Amino acid sequence: MSWSAWRLAVGTLTIIPVRPPEVVDRAVAGRAMALAPLAVLPLAVAAAGLGWLAGRTGWPPLLAGLVVVAVLALGTRALHLDGLADTVDGLGSGRDRDRALEIMRRGDVGPMGVIALLLVLGGQTAAASVLVSEARAAALLVVLIAASRAALLVGCRTGVPAARSGGLGSAVAGSVTTSVLVTIWVLTGAVAAVVAQPAGLSWWHGIGTVLLGAGVAYGVVRLAVRRLGGITGDVLGATVELALLVMLLTATVA
Repeated sequence: MSWSAWRLAVGTLTIIPVRPPEVVDRAVAGRAMALAPLAVLPLAVAAAGLGWLAGRTGWPPLLAGLVVVAVLALGTRALHLDGLADTVDGLGSGRDRDRALEIMRRGDVGPMGVIALLLVLGGQTAAASVLVSEARAAALLVVLIAASRAALLVGCRTGVPAARSGGLGSAVAGSVTTSVLVTIWVLTGAVAAVVAQPAGLSWWHGIGTVLLGAGVAYGVVRLAVRRLGGITGDVLGATVELALLVMLLTATVA
């Protein structure tokens, strides 16, 4: 087991304090991305647990869902939300590759980014409010939060280039093999299928929920490659937030 990969995954994707890894190379970066769903698991448990507790103590359902979203944002330093806003601003600007990357690099949020954040956070809050209504559904919420981090592997798979040198995207681009990507998503789908049934869903609904999240991540990465020439750290964050939104909505439709 690579403790450097564990520390890189936990330290990058959560606010859990860990010692910096001794070595950070492409192999460590790839293993860290593969460990992302497990690295975020304590945060997922905390978010779902506090949301469920809020509902049990009489909070309105939407506020209980908001607790889940707030804990996730705080527990990740809003890293993925920042990436979502920057990606929407860059890709939605209609500018050429270099100008779009510059917009994303600046980091200030424009109108399109604000709207994207409102819609995504609103959708996540509403869906989470349904899933924290009972303990078995809250367990499915934990799994889906962890599964959304598997979206990172889609952008980091072999053959997907970095859009620019430097930054997180450059460090992890191409670091995950196709076999690892498929293995992680298959395992994630299997866990979702098992947990979905106590929550009142069929096993195939659990698998379908995860597959839709993977499809959204693939679509975002493909768009980024076509428009930007590759992925950036912001694009990876956008895949996580959009995959989570689709998974939560799909789980609550039933």
